[in-house]
Amino acid sequence: MLAGRRSTRVGGQIFKEISILLVEKIRDPRVKDVTLTGVDLSTDLKSARVYFSVIGGEDVVTGARAGLESAKGMLKREIGRRLSLRYVPELFFAHDPSIEHGMRMESLFEELKKDA
Repeated sequence: MLAGRRSTRVGGQIFKEISILLVEKIRDPRVKDVTLTGVDLSTDLKSARVYFSVIGGEDVVTGARAGLESAKGMLKREIGRRLSLRYVPELFFAHDPSIEHGMRMESLFEELKKDA
């Protein structure tokens, strides 16, 4: 159980650091509108799945993922510098469509209100 709590805590720190780095350091226009939604860190702390969301079509999502992949080395280096970890986890980026689904549901609710 202790390992699970540690991976949750360290995952939260990694989430915070990547969020800061996206705003302060990364100048790639492909990641300008990216929002991080979560980080799942393995219990051995060696791999992290970073969930992101971006509004737009599949081409925007693909571009955002490519921008994040190109910044991966810098992100890992900065995480290693800022957090005292034995191993800096390997970063894997996954698109999280929940924000887009929420916006779609909201527009459907608005349509229903107009029709009622």
